[in-house]
Amino acid sequence: MAHKFNPANKKKLDDPWRRQNLPPISTLQELGLSPDDTVADIGCGIGYFTIPAAEFIASSNSTFALDTSEEMLAEVEKRSGAAGVLNIVLVKTEEYDLKLPNESVSFAILVNVLHEIDNKIQFLEEINRIVKTGGKIALIDWEKKKTEMGPPLDHRLSSEDVKGLLQRTGWELIKEVSLAEVFYGLVAVK
Repeated sequence: MAHKFNPANKKKLDDPWRRQNLPPISTLQELGLSPDDTVADIGCGIGYFTIPAAEFIASSNSTFALDTSEEMLAEVEKRSGAAGVLNIVLVKTEEYDLKLPNESVSFAILVNVLHEIDNKIQFLEEINRIVKTGGKIALIDWEKKKTEMGPPLDHRLSSEDVKGLLQRTGWELIKEVSLAEVFYGLVAVK
């Protein structure tokens, strides 16, 4: 069974180290987020990327905050309210049912989520279903190497493995980046 993040540790999702090493706006820009995108932040957690994405895109477009955890969605609601961000839609999902219509978003982002999923093919196919033709998936996950933080090494996925999974589920890789020497980022188009 995949290693799952414990919502009780949500403070780890927004700390000085993360702000320095994965600054949300510049990371989203590096991954190709555009002001005209409609966004799905899959496994949004506390909204670390959700809120900046919603602020970055046109206010008439939506950012969908998707999570299986009510606790995480409540935190996004609290933080987005405090920031005055009005174009976030909270969606309580199931792991393999993202609860959005077919081809409803142009940019899906998942940060440190894929390694937590048991059936990665089914999950990536579900993301493919909600992304418009020509839309993108941006994926950040832990390098498959020992680091001071992050999931156990045997739960991590190499970027090569993820590239193979993306290809098998209808995505074409267009960009690969190294982030903070502990994460990799992959961007693929549908």
